[in-house]
Amino acid sequence: MSCTNSLKENDERHIFNYNEMNGLNSLDPAAAANFENIWPVNQLFNGLLQMNDSLQVKPCIAKSYELSDDGMHYVFHLRDDVFFHDNACFENSKGRKVIAKDFVFSFNRLFDSKVSSASSLLDIIDQSEKTAFKGFEAINDSTLKINLKRPFTAFLSVLTMKFFSVVPFEAIEFYKVDFRKNPVGTGPFVFKVWEEGTKLIMLKNPSYFEKDAQQKSLPYLDAVTVSFIKDRETAFMELLNGKFDMLSGADAFNTNEVLDKEGDLRELYKKKFFLQKETFLKTDYIGILIDENIAIVKNSPLKLKAIRQALNYAFDRDKLIKYLRNNLGEAAHAGFIPKGLKSYDPTVVKGYDYNPDKVKELLAQAGFPNGKGLPELTIHTTDNYKEQVEFIQSQFAENNIMVQISVEKPSVLRQAVNACQYNLFKKSWFSDYADEENFMSLFYSKNFSPQGVNFFHYKNAEFDAAYENALAEKDEAVKIKLYQKMDQLIIEDAPFIPLYYDVVVRLVSHKVTGLKSNAMNLLDLKTVRKSN
Repeated sequence: MSCTNSLKENDERHIFNYNEMNGLNSLDPAAAANFENIWPVNQLFNGLLQMNDSLQVKPCIAKSYELSDDGMHYVFHLRDDVFFHDNACFENSKGRKVIAKDFVFSFNRLFDSKVSSASSLLDIIDQSEKTAFKGFEAINDSTLKINLKRPFTAFLSVLTMKFFSVVPFEAIEFYKVDFRKNPVGTGPFVFKVWEEGTKLIMLKNPSYFEKDAQQKSLPYLDAVTVSFIKDRETAFMELLNGKFDMLSGADAFNTNEVLDKEGDLRELYKKKFFLQKETFLKTDYIGILIDENIAIVKNSPLKLKAIRQALNYAFDRDKLIKYLRNNLGEAAHAGFIPKGLKSYDPTVVKGYDYNPDKVKELLAQAGFPNGKGLPELTIHTTDNYKEQVEFIQSQFAENNIMVQISVEKPSVLRQAVNACQYNLFKKSWFSDYADEENFMSLFYSKNFSPQGVNFFHYKNAEFDAAYENALAEKDEAVKIKLYQKMDQLIIEDAPFIPLYYDVVVRLVSHKVTGLKSNAMNLLDLKTVRKSN
């Protein structure tokens, strides 16, 4: 029997099936930079730490840790009952115990930009003479030390990212570049087969180390399968027919068909599945390139703050959410930091609302009274967001701001934005880890793209000083005030147009219990049960 048909339709085992319409390009945790990759990687691998559904950092392979008084040295103590999955890369194909050296190896892999896009996260690691050039040290088999250049209060959150999963050196040596499709981890599920573009199958790990509150071994499921149907109507029919147990994301189904105008499930579908909605640490925005050293900015009206502010006042965010997103999400009337993080407070960080009078005033101030002489602008977007951008385009036109829309493939848009080739671009930013620093890092002047994530090439000395202070600040209340100050500064300077703060949306079969959601939109299947 081939492994591809080893999970039959009438299988009595408990198998969780979901669809990933955007495909998957790697199962190597070093490449876990998007949800498509992160979700299966989370089933196959573990790290030192993990995030619970309340976004608190909890132990995983590390059972405990200490931080030095100066905030620059972490020591982690590892569990002694964690084993890599059985695999041909090991002697006698038997998975061995995880030791501290495995983390040193796994983390050092991330410095190679050909292997991982996580290299910028390692800028904080001290590999200087002071640490004998060892950022990561295995003190013994069960003790790992990490040395930082400076205190960084968000570091434990960073370590919960899937990039920082443990991988065995044997598998990397054995599979080399093919490790991406032959993953060997320690997670609750073991890799079985991946037919690219068709099906991924993961089976229960019978010797997984985590247990539930009753000391019952996890996971409960026997297997997880992932399909890659791109057409949302087809995928939705498969959910209705019981082939899928979950569809995730507002793009994964026709929201007008399935949800009412309040964003609730229509009566017709309540017997078939239930709706999960949760605050999502994600901000959707239109970015503006403002670096006057770049030719396309030098001759653009977007170099003027008044024009950027005018764009922010020139459309109705509330209508966008109500009519184009069925009230999924919240109109972005504050800053870049989304709802769900501690410093989010629209009464403190005051953003933009729809104000045609203000648009008129700002256009005149910039030297374009009633839009006269203002060159036509171009917003670059992907097909998914075309309708939203068309709504913004029509409202801009009502305010004498003419915009055309250029629809790009996601990969083209990503590369062009990174290379500073577009003045205006629709993007979103979701949290890699649950800390405001992750959002504010996009505006720090030392993070200019293409090396970093400052796609706007925004530079403000006052912002940079507050950002650097926040990195080391231990007092939560002081840190929140610093982030709110930064957020207000970027709202004022307007290198972006905030659109909305998103929500996690999932349609889930009634056969499924124990599927939790969280503001990071991380899929954790180890405590999920499914009835047949």
